[in-house]
Amino acid sequence: MMNTVHVDLPGREYDIHIGPGLLAEAGRHLADLGGRRHVCILTDENVARLHLADLQAGLSAAGLTSVALTSPAGEATKCWAQLERSVEWLLAQKVERNDIVIAFGGGVIGDLAGFAAAILRRGVRFVQIPTSLLAQVDSSVGGKTGINSPSGKNLIGAFHQPSLVLADTGLLGTLTPRDFLAGYGEVVKYGLLGDATFFHWLEAEGRALAAGDMDARVRAVTRSCQMKADIVQRDETEQGDRALLNLGHTFCHALEAATGYSDRLLHGEGVAIGCALAFELSARLGLCSQEDPSRVRAHLRDMGMKVDIADIPGDLPDAAGLLDLMGQDKKVVDGKLRFILARGIGEAFITSDVPREAVMDVLDDALRGRV
Repeated sequence: MMNTVHVDLPGREYDIHIGPGLLAEAGRHLADLGGRRHVCILTDENVARLHLADLQAGLSAAGLTSVALTSPAGEATKCWAQLERSVEWLLAQKVERNDIVIAFGGGVIGDLAGFAAAILRRGVRFVQIPTSLLAQVDSSVGGKTGINSPSGKNLIGAFHQPSLVLADTGLLGTLTPRDFLAGYGEVVKYGLLGDATFFHWLEAEGRALAAGDMDARVRAVTRSCQMKADIVQRDETEQGDRALLNLGHTFCHALEAATGYSDRLLHGEGVAIGCALAFELSARLGLCSQEDPSRVRAHLRDMGMKVDIADIPGDLPDAAGLLDLMGQDKKVVDGKLRFILARGIGEAFITSDVPREAVMDVLDDALRGRV
């Protein structure tokens, strides 16, 4: 059972293969790309412990040799120090422009390894083998790579498309429930931004998907990747429609910065809270029915996810402080925050015409547990 989504970018096109058992077939797929039969793998400690031997066995079965560099797990790895370490290691391995670097892990490793590949020798090829749900449905697709700055998330990076994505849905079974549900926050986002039918299906099948239903997992990853591919093909470098993929992210990135990019709040959890806040803001501005944010929140709660700012442990800045953190977001244009709001479920749009007071009110009420 394998689905394929094609990303049709002239001169940079690639396939996303989705299904269980792909790790064992990785060598065959990589061999088809040509080039030197020796690959370098960037991964993290958790993924290496669980899956690295299986990946290297799959590569070896196709006659490929490999070496791996392991980084610490967690968002803090998306930093200058780990980028320098990764690039210098790749140079020590004498990686050439036509070689392949494998990003083997979740979104952090995908972003770090992709950025390292983008700047090494002005661009070497890389393959994404995402191991988390969040990476499989979102960060491994579309070519966004980068690291974080003390000023904000993902502020340093480049667009560098992978040559191939292998999303082995069988690996999702090793995720903790919290990590799986964090990735599910990105899955829900796709239904909310552009496919009400998909969101309705998630309302019916989300629990089965979380419980391990492989058919449901493959369908959810495939639909998410297809939606992202369609948008990326229209707007690769986020000049327009691609910003729709940031539904919930303006709130999310501020909350991540406020929690120090720590385990207090995982990225996908922030996305889920951010989507609920974006729909709340939309309803208060009269753009959508009040039933819509209620429905969003009901589904997230039904899945056992974080829904409100109040669900984040520890202290947070006040509304003004969170709004200041939003000002560092990459989506600021001419000093104005761009929000992704909605006219209904599946009907997101981009706007800079949002009164500061309305955002402050939503944040203030959320902090006080009134949303």
